[in-house]
Amino acid sequence: MDRATSGTGTNVGRPASTDPDTAPRGGIGVKEVAARAGVAPSSVSRVLSGHPDVSPVMRHRVLDAAAALGYEPNMLAQGLRRGSTMTVGFIVGDISNPLLARITLGAETELRAAGYSMLLMNSGSDPALDAAHVRLLRRRRVDGLLLSLADEGSTETVEAVRRSAAPYVLIDRDRGPFPDSSAVLSDHRTGIMDAVSHLVSLGHRRIALINGNPGVRPARERAAALRTACRAHPGVSGAIRSGSFTAEHGESAAHALLASPGRPSAIIAGSNQILIGVLRALRRSGVAVPAGVSLVTCDDVPLCEFLDPPLATISRDAQDMGRQAARLLLDCLDGRSPRTTVLPAAFRPTPSCAPPPYAAVEESHA
Repeated sequence: MDRATSGTGTNVGRPASTDPDTAPRGGIGVKEVAARAGVAPSSVSRVLSGHPDVSPVMRHRVLDAAAALGYEPNMLAQGLRRGSTMTVGFIVGDISNPLLARITLGAETELRAAGYSMLLMNSGSDPALDAAHVRLLRRRRVDGLLLSLADEGSTETVEAVRRSAAPYVLIDRDRGPFPDSSAVLSDHRTGIMDAVSHLVSLGHRRIALINGNPGVRPARERAAALRTACRAHPGVSGAIRSGSFTAEHGESAAHALLASPGRPSAIIAGSNQILIGVLRALRRSGVAVPAGVSLVTCDDVPLCEFLDPPLATISRDAQDMGRQAARLLLDCLDGRSPRTTVLPAAFRPTPSCAPPPYAAVEESHA
C-alpha cells in the first residue's frame, strides 16, 4: 500500500486507529494529545481543525500539549476529510534545465502564497514516466496538476491525464489533446521572426535552427516561424536540425552544419541546453562568434552575459510563466473556466550577430 496515500503508518504492538485524524504519527496521535491536555479527543480535533467553537483556554491547553509531545497532524488525512489536500503536482521533463527550474520557482512561490504545497516530479524527458507520474499524483489525491510534458502526443500520457479528476494547466504545450485544460504559452513565433529579420538586415542568407523535439510545442513553433520568416525574405534559406533538447544533439548538429557545403552564416540554438553543445562544437572547430558564424540562443542563460561577445537571445520571463500557470490553476480550483494565457518572447540583439564575412558574395547571388 502507498503509505502517503493511505495516510497511516505502521504501529507494531497496538491496533491501528480507524479514524485517520487520530492515527499516531511517530507514536503520537490525537488521543495522546487529549490525555496530556486533559480533554476529550474530539476537543483536540476541533482545535487542530480550526473550529470556531473553541474557547481560548481550551485552544492554548491543546496547542501546548501538542507542542510538548511533538505531535504532527496527519495533513493528508485531514485534507481528504475536507475534500482538499492543499497540494499541487508539477511534472517537468528535465529539472536540470535552468529554464524549468525558474518556471518551477515562479509556480511554487505563487502556490505557497495561496496555502498550497507542491510535489515536483521529474520525467527525464520520458513520456512513459510522465504518464506514471500522473497516475501516482492521482493516487496521492493532489488538488491540481501543472504539466510540462515530454511529448504532447504520447497516447499513454494523454490517457493518464484525461483519467485524472484534478484540474490541470499545460506549460507551453498545445491544448489539442487536452481540451479541458488551461495553458500558459510563449509567443515563440514573434521571437524567432524578429531574430531572423535582424540577421537578414545584417546580410545573412543562410540561417540554421538547431531545434529540439518536435513532439512539443516550442520546437514546432520555432520551426514554423523560421519557415515563415524565410518565405518573407526572398533569397533567404533556413535549415532545421531537429532532435532532443540536449547538449549532445546541439554539438552533433552544429558539427554537421559547419561541415556542410551550404554552411550557414548564422545559427539559432533552440534551447539553453542545445546551446551548450553548439558552443562546444564551435570551440572544437575553431569557429569564432561572430567572425565565423553569428549566434542566437533561445532562453536566457545567466552566464551568457559574461561571454565575449554576450549572446543575442530570444528571451522570456520564465518565473512569470510559472506564476501565471499557478494562477490559472488556482482559478480552476475556484471553479472558473479553463483559459489560455500567451506571454511574450522578445529578441534581444547583441554583437554575437554581425554581417557575415562573405555578405557581399551572398548579396550578389540573392
